[in-house]
Amino acid sequence: MFKNPMVKNILSALAVAVFGFLLLNIAFIFDYLLHSLVMRIITPFLPVSPYPEMTNNWLPPLMHILFMIVIGLISWLIFRTKLGVLYKAIYLTVPLAVIFVTIGIFLYQWPVAAYSLGGFFAMGALYYFYHTKQPWLYSYTVILVGLVLAIFSLSGGEI
Repeated sequence: MFKNPMVKNILSALAVAVFGFLLLNIAFIFDYLLHSLVMRIITPFLPVSPYPEMTNNWLPPLMHILFMIVIGLISWLIFRTKLGVLYKAIYLTVPLAVIFVTIGIFLYQWPVAAYSLGGFFAMGALYYFYHTKQPWLYSYTVILVGLVLAIFSLSGGEI
């Protein structure tokens, strides 16, 4: 049954959706832990305030950029390994979600610009995967993450 290419492709697509969702939850927990660690380190150097994020406008964007850099470094290491395509496609949900969410965070005041830039990024990634003849699972992951986050955002969801 698992040797049938159709069954294998359907199970692979399902695995990317299910395990990618689980991995995104782990990434949110990791973001919280990283944020907490950095805040413990830098709070003594900030003006006294019960909520340093509220009194220092530069802090939330800096924290998000730091998380994006960490995810980028982890992604670079993972994609250089000899892991299978399925595992890399599952992991790809995390950096894609981070990029789409970053676009949304920094352009939330201009929704048309946020959706346009997100769409251009998705099209660029799809073009890259097609042009370099990457496995279809990578393109599927881009489409899945892009659509899920777009639907989530359009339905009023906030991160």
